[in-house]
Parts: sequence; C-alpha cells; structure tokens
Amino acid sequence: MMESVQQTITRVSQELNCSATSLRVAEHLDRHDELRLLRQEFLIPKISDLPPSDLSLVDGSEDCIYFAGNSLGLQPKNAKKYIEEELEKWATIGVHGHLKGSRPWAWAEDTLEELMAKIVGAKPEEVVLMNGLTVNLHLLMLSFYKPSPKRYKILLEDKAFPSDHYAIESQIRLRGLDVTDSMLIIKPRQGEDTIRTEDIVSVIEREGDAIALVMLSGVQYYTGQLFNMEAITSAGHAKKTNKIRIVCFIQYVNSGAGGLAGAYIHEKHAHSVKPTLMGWWGHNLKTRFLMNNEMELQPGVKGFRLSNQPVLLVCPLQASLEIFNRTSMKDLRRKSVLLTGYLEYLIRHYYTKDPSAPDKPSVHIITPSDPQQRGCQLSLCFSCPIRTVFQELEKRGVACDMREPNVLRVAPVPLYNSFTDVHRFITALGSALSASGAK
Repeated sequence: MMESVQQTITRVSQELNCSATSLRVAEHLDRHDELRLLRQEFLIPKISDLPPSDLSLVDGSEDCIYFAGNSLGLQPKNAKKYIEEELEKWATIGVHGHLKGSRPWAWAEDTLEELMAKIVGAKPEEVVLMNGLTVNLHLLMLSFYKPSPKRYKILLEDKAFPSDHYAIESQIRLRGLDVTDSMLIIKPRQGEDTIRTEDIVSVIEREGDAIALVMLSGVQYYTGQLFNMEAITSAGHAKKTNKIRIVCFIQYVNSGAGGLAGAYIHEKHAHSVKPTLMGWWGHNLKTRFLMNNEMELQPGVKGFRLSNQPVLLVCPLQASLEIFNRTSMKDLRRKSVLLTGYLEYLIRHYYTKDPSAPDKPSVHIITPSDPQQRGCQLSLCFSCPIRTVFQELEKRGVACDMREPNVLRVAPVPLYNSFTDVHRFITALGSALSASGAK
C-alpha cells in the first residue's frame, strides 16, 4: 500500500531528524525525485526578468517560482531550435519544404500523434492535432450536438471556462434554440466550493432524456476539481447522451501561447460520425494531392482536419512531447500527487484558520483535498484582500495567477517544478501576507 503524502513527509522528517516543515525535507525529496532531470529541459525565467519583480526584496539572479503552468507552460529548450530549423528550411529550399526535411510541412503534425496518444491514453488514430481549442469545440459540436424537440440540452458546469461557455451558447443559437432553456448548468451545493460527482450523475439520470450533449472540463479551471469522468461517462451512456473531448496544449503540454490544440474521437465513431465542415486536410493523404475534388474522407477524427497545421506551432509541441516521452503519465502523476500534497500540507500547517487567533491571516483551499479529485492545481482564498497578496507574491518572483472574483491559482508542475520550489513559495507567501497588512 502506498504511503499518503503526510506519511511520506513524516517519515522523511524523522529520518532527517528535523521538522516536517524544514527545507531539508524538500531538498531530500528533490534528491530522490526520479524526474528531477526533466527540469533541465525547460527555460525557467529568472526573477529579474519578470516585470513585476521588486529586486529590493529578492535576489534577481535566482530562478523564479513558476507556478503558472496551468495557464501557460514553460518553454522547452528545443522549441527555439526546431522553429529556427523550419525558418532556415523556408529560407533555403522554399516550397520544397512541404515534402522535405525532418518534419515535412504537409504532414508535420502526423508524426506527433503517436506521442500525443500515449499521453491521453488513446490510440493514434483516435487523436488529431489541429486548430485551437475553441475551433475544435465548434467542429465537434457541429457533429455531436444533434438536438431534437425532446433531447436538446447541453450539460456543463457552473463557472465553465469562457471559451467553453461561449461555444455552447453560440451552438445553441445556431440551432435556433433558447439558450436559457437549453443550457443545463450544474452548480455546487449551497456552502460548498466544488460539484459532487453524485450530483452530476443525479442530474444526468433525472434530465438525461432531454440531454443531447455532456460537456464538462477534465479539470475545472477555477476550483481545480478533477471530475470523475468514468462515472459521468457511464451515466451519460446509460441515457444515450453524447460527450466530446478536446485537448488544449498551451498549459501543461507547453505548446506556447496560441499553440495547437487536439481532439479525440473514440474509434467506435470512426465510420458513424462525419464532420459537418470539411477541408482538404480531411482527405486521405494517399490521394489528397490528386486534387480531383472527390472527397475521400479519412475515418474518425482525422476527417475533421481542415488544412495543414502551422509548422511553427508544431515545433514547440514536438519539443515538449519528446520530453513527455522520456517518462510516463503514471510517474508524472505519482510525483504530482506528492508535490501538490506537500504544498497543501505546508499551507494547512501555517495558514489554517485558527479561532483563537482571529487576526492571523488564513488560507482556504477550495480544491478537493482528495488527490483523486484534483490535478496539480490548488485554488486558494484568503482572509485578507487577495489582489494585494497576489501583487506582493509577484514582487517576490512568484508566477501564478488570480482569477476573479477571489481565487489565487497555484500549480506546481511535475515536469519542471521541484519540492524546493514549493518550500520557497511558502516562504514568499508568508512575506506577501505580512506586506499585505495582515497581522
């Protein structure tokens, strides 16, 4: 049986004969981290390079504390090299670059789909790299959202990411339906921060005959809650509702701002679900360049491609996927559970609300404590003004983000963050709270 995070921290501190909150614990965990060398494959900004940093408070020569990988992942070192290779190819051989070189532009993204499939746990023929997140949402909803007079609703979570929400709204309007009546939004119970799985399943069981599509995030961006997709999918299948899966890569897959997104369609739909909108790149590659305008549609998700992907966006994605290929999702998840659990442990140790000290600043973690119900992100609320805390953290070389109305999102990423980063963050947080006027 695996140790819990607290058991691991207690055991290490006892072995080192030090406090569980000592920096020595973090350093020990880093030394024994089998993934620690992957950090060297990324460019980590220096504190002095971050615009909000106040160099009178911190050493600008140190690496920043980058806990914003849930918003934008760090740049893989090979990204620039690969982009420069394609620019050089364009400069030297021009149009021949479509078919020549290590990543011919005509099918550059095809070579990465096996690496991507490994990450998402699918078969290569079930995934595709194309477009951006919202474009892919629209393409798949056009084919999977087929409202009828009785079955027309779309189930989504409260506070869905704006791209998701707006895409759903516009798809409903496109069908001439009423948005208020057709959007079935599920919220947490009164006084709770996250949505219970049993409540989602209950809504599907109760409203399922009217639900045409279930569209939930894998991880809820605001709260950091990881939805139980197995239970939700099973409930949806029982009611014959559709569910779509889109992947955005700019965060944890480190493809860069505006980078390529991905889409997944299970192989069982390969010949039954067709794209509503078609493009040249959905045509079979073997006959695509005959250009006879007789569509030979690729089966499954491959047929949803519209045009060739920008090779300059393929390059950073390739650089990142090659790093992922040096490990496994199982090992990344194992480290992530411990890394985020260590962060949670230290926050709770120092900043749990103490009724006997009402003036002491406290932090409330709205993300589920159960590791099976979260990813690496923790969403934090504060007993003092959050914007001031955020600004003071930024002055101290911390990269995280604030989401309205009152959440600070921090995400230690197992590919490149360390346990020492977590300990440094806790130190910076203490200084930030003091500077915020919290006594």
